[in-house]
Amino acid sequence: MNRWWSVNQARSGSFRFATQSDVGLEWSLKRNCSVTPAQLAWLYASLCLVSLGVAVGFWSMGATLVLPFAALEVVTVGLAFLVYARHAADAERIRLVDGRLVVELETAGRIERCEFAREWVRVEPQPGDGQMIEVRGGGRSVRVGRFVRSELRSQLAGEIRFALRGG
Repeated sequence: MNRWWSVNQARSGSFRFATQSDVGLEWSLKRNCSVTPAQLAWLYASLCLVSLGVAVGFWSMGATLVLPFAALEVVTVGLAFLVYARHAADAERIRLVDGRLVVELETAGRIERCEFAREWVRVEPQPGDGQMIEVRGGGRSVRVGRFVRSELRSQLAGEIRFALRGG
């Protein structure tokens, strides 16, 4: 499958995962999020309003234990939403610019960056079906592909290798 893809890639000159610009190639791999952090904040605020409003109503009728449990629920859901929101913008950016392969991994707002010389870098899928792609060179390595479906990772690795060869 990779051989067919590489031949067709050479003919078409386009990339499936990468975008091409005047500066170079960039693979931007992001988490598939259906809800943005701002939308999540609005959802959480409305959930708090409804839940605490109902709890206050029951509290005013004499059911005093409803309010503490509603508050516990709101705090617990808030913590879960906070964990989700921190990782909603996680991404991997791989750029091929000026003879360097630059890999940036963003996790919970923290960016890890590795640079590799184009002529020394190796791109290999890990052994096993659907495993991550390992980018190695100069004594360093980094794993990418966590935001790509496992059956497409070998195609992504082939595309990066093709671009490194000057395709």
